[in-house]
Amino acid sequence: MSKTSIRGRRMTKAHKMSFAAVATVGAAAVAATLVPGGAANTGTAEAAVAAPVAMTAQTTLTAQQAVAAQDAAAAAKAKADAAAAAAAAKAKAEAAAKKARAQAASRAAARKPVFANNLDGWIKEALFIMKKEGIPGTYAGIHKNVMRESSGNPLAINNWDINAKNGIPSKGLLQVIYPTFKAYHVPGTKFDQYDPVANIVAACNYAADRYGTIDNVNSAY
Repeated sequence: MSKTSIRGRRMTKAHKMSFAAVATVGAAAVAATLVPGGAANTGTAEAAVAAPVAMTAQTTLTAQQAVAAQDAAAAAKAKADAAAAAAAAKAKAEAAAKKARAQAASRAAARKPVFANNLDGWIKEALFIMKKEGIPGTYAGIHKNVMRESSGNPLAINNWDINAKNGIPSKGLLQVIYPTFKAYHVPGTKFDQYDPVANIVAACNYAADRYGTIDNVNSAY
């Protein structure tokens, strides 16, 4: 065997040793690189995982806020619609009530008879009012007292009796003094002693309070 072959074999063995050393150093370097680098990479991976989770949570919160805002807007709209509907219903009811009152007044006016502007008409109109007010009296009872007190003259006035001397003369168809007329005046009639219907109704109201009815009055009262 030649020296050249031996040298070749030795060179080959040296090379192998060199390669083994290089491999050892490389492995150590790789190991060194993997340990610290791996730790750093682990943190980066965790951060990478945490980032989408945080974004997902934020997105979920934003979606919940949007839903809550929509619900609040819907509730506000429903409340406003309900208030508007209630106002419309109230206005409609008030309009209906007003119309009903107008119709009732119209029917009442239509039912009210037309009375003549004379003693007969005044007595009949007074009786019409007295019936609604619950004041007793008859046509005959009123007529007899009117004829005795004023002879049917609605402008009659007594200027000579004690009432006249006291400054409160008797006036009208049934000769009523002012304090009596004021106390027994019936709303809905004119506040005027000389008004024939107002005078009769007030006098009959007074007679009912004192005598039970104008029919029981047969003299000055």
